[in-house]
Amino acid sequence: MYGLLLESINDYLKGAYGEAVWKLIRERANVPHHSFVTHQVYSETVIPRLAKAASEVTGMNHDELMDVFGISFVTFVGQYGYDRILRVLGRQLRDFLNGLDNLHEYLRFSYPKLQPPSFFCEEETATGLTLHYRSRRKGFIHYVKGELRQVGKQFYQTDIEVEVLNHDETDEQTHIVFRLHFDNTAFKQNQQADLRQEEELLPVRSELFFEVFPFNVVFTQDMVIRNVGVGLEAIMSDLEGKKINDCFRVVRPLVEFTWDNVLSHTNNLFELISRDPITRGGGYGRNSGSEPLYKKIQMNLTGSLQRTQAKHQLSHAQHGHHNGEGEEPREGEEEDRKALDTSLELLAYQSITDAAQEGVDGIEGASSNCLTLKGQMMFMKEWDSVIFIGTPIMENLEAMYRIGLFINDLSMHDSSRDLVLTGTQQSAELKLALDQEQQKSSKLEESMRQLDQEMKKTDELLYQMIPKTVADRLRRGEPSVETCEVFQEVTILFSDVVGFTKICSRITPMQVVSMLNSMYTLFDQLSEKHQVYKVETIGDAYMVVSGAPTTTKYHAHHVCDMALDMIRSMEHLKDPSTNENLHIRVGVHSGMVVAGVVGLKMPRWCLFGETVNTASYMEASGEGMHVHISQVTKDYLQGQPYIIEERGSIPAKTTSQANEIRIQLGEGNELMKTYWLKGKLRNDGGESVVSPPEEADSTKSEAGSCPVTPQLNFTPTVVNKDKAKDAEGESPDDKNNEPEIVGATGGDNKSNDGDEMDNTEEEERGKDMHNLRKLFRAKNSSVCSIS
Repeated sequence: MYGLLLESINDYLKGAYGEAVWKLIRERANVPHHSFVTHQVYSETVIPRLAKAASEVTGMNHDELMDVFGISFVTFVGQYGYDRILRVLGRQLRDFLNGLDNLHEYLRFSYPKLQPPSFFCEEETATGLTLHYRSRRKGFIHYVKGELRQVGKQFYQTDIEVEVLNHDETDEQTHIVFRLHFDNTAFKQNQQADLRQEEELLPVRSELFFEVFPFNVVFTQDMVIRNVGVGLEAIMSDLEGKKINDCFRVVRPLVEFTWDNVLSHTNNLFELISRDPITRGGGYGRNSGSEPLYKKIQMNLTGSLQRTQAKHQLSHAQHGHHNGEGEEPREGEEEDRKALDTSLELLAYQSITDAAQEGVDGIEGASSNCLTLKGQMMFMKEWDSVIFIGTPIMENLEAMYRIGLFINDLSMHDSSRDLVLTGTQQSAELKLALDQEQQKSSKLEESMRQLDQEMKKTDELLYQMIPKTVADRLRRGEPSVETCEVFQEVTILFSDVVGFTKICSRITPMQVVSMLNSMYTLFDQLSEKHQVYKVETIGDAYMVVSGAPTTTKYHAHHVCDMALDMIRSMEHLKDPSTNENLHIRVGVHSGMVVAGVVGLKMPRWCLFGETVNTASYMEASGEGMHVHISQVTKDYLQGQPYIIEERGSIPAKTTSQANEIRIQLGEGNELMKTYWLKGKLRNDGGESVVSPPEEADSTKSEAGSCPVTPQLNFTPTVVNKDKAKDAEGESPDDKNNEPEIVGATGGDNKSNDGDEMDNTEEEERGKDMHNLRKLFRAKNSSVCSIS
């Protein structure tokens, strides 16, 4: 199948559905080609695979899709100038249909490996005709219907109604009978013209007729040859008296070579090929007898097979006598021998009849010198015979010389001589042009393949920076601000490294980069595992979200599962300066955000809203190796097997203006209740606790890390130290409910990495505590004045 048909499908699908859909169809059909070379041969299965995949992707019915493919092909070939051929094939639509079988003959120089279907018309009336379609391909019935309707509409302004009368399909051939309904008034006009011509015909002597057509063959109803032309007789002198179907086989049309089929296809082009090869000076058939060569080979082959079978039987009989008993052939031996014999017979027959499958070599040179004749069959009522008026078809001058033909053997009155001489030159030029086109096509295919690989890499990099849905909208030209959208329910996680500034001061910059790369690579794998989206990293801070850009009602569960895994993964990450495990703080909060891409340079997908600030505040006010969650996040986890411990109340993350208003009203700072996420119950009912023991380092601020709001409560806060309720729902013991007073502690605190705070940090901490006490006194005085 040539690429011209496939390229028309490519053109239609890309025009109707776009490049992205065409790419998806190709991938589903397992077709690697981005485009097709019109003169290159492709697999016969490509169109069926493309049609099936296109039907699945577009949702269009398969038969309707094949019909559209046929219509688009007739329109598409106009881009290559083939519409000019179609336009002059017939004066009327009936003329086009009657000569349809000859259409592919006009393209044989451009497409030498073409395997065209066969058409012939019968039962023509003023309202239509019956069209027979034969092809070695299957599944093109609706494709042909679309082509026929489009030809009538485009070139003859005639609407054709196509009706399927019969559909016969075998392993070797498809035969479909169409009834075409259309305005065929030209049929009556032609009948009247034929009657007038018969009255004015002049007599012609047969000798002159045979001289004018030197490659004619006259045969009777019993298929016996009565006469041959002088040109054909020069190279096949012993044809008279033989049956024509013993000397030649029919390649086109796709019918059996019988008298009835010849009479019913007189308006078709016939292509005959000699069964036996012809050699220069050696005569026809390479044999001196009258029996055709292919029949002699069949007879010799049959005798050889019989002798081989007799030898096998004798060998088995002798073997059985030697052993004193008969012996059955070994299992599989008889089958292998029969298969071998059958394969030899089939190979020999196919070699002689030129019917060998592609890739199977027959007897060397058996069909290379066979004579090919193309022409028309005409019934001569006066002779009660059929005359075949043909012309020899030569691939090149070398082939013509091998079989013993010369230019003067060809007809002088037509263009046979010119075609042989100029066709050789044009064929060489065309071959050179095709070779160059195929080389360019191969380079183009390789470039397109490399481009695909680079585009995949680019897409992967882009989708790591921007969500796929947002990136696709930006590719379509939408302004970045229009990609912003509101997500009502999401959960955000922030984390940072405890003592990161001091760690950096003790190691080289490359060690810092290596440490962060190891940690973030591990976190990225966890984000893929728990289906959360990594938003960004700044320094040692890591931010992820669930519920955006893909919404899910389990956003809190995904983020909390990842948070627990992040704490657990610290066992594998070391501080390069001390070779001890790194510690991280994790904060989680849930709520509403606005997400989108803003700006033009280095676009990034960002989150905005109070939920982001609160999640960051949860991390900043947390403790090392603890997961600090808000009340909102805890509510989302209600009823799930998470181990949650109440921490107490901390100052809420509010704006300074809101704080001033609350102080003026005497309400004091707003407090928010928070919790520690300790772990998650296993399926077997046991606890999987990931947080460290209570004596672990719990300092919550250090120079150089993200700004931390001191955990100061002006009124002592009771922190519940209980574990979560167990699986049976039992309440904790009262003795575990002892309160702990959390106050504004000062310089006795240790830094997160265990080192003493230096004097400068202690002085700054003292100043901060002094300012906080002043604010506390001002608040109390304002409360008193109001009350």
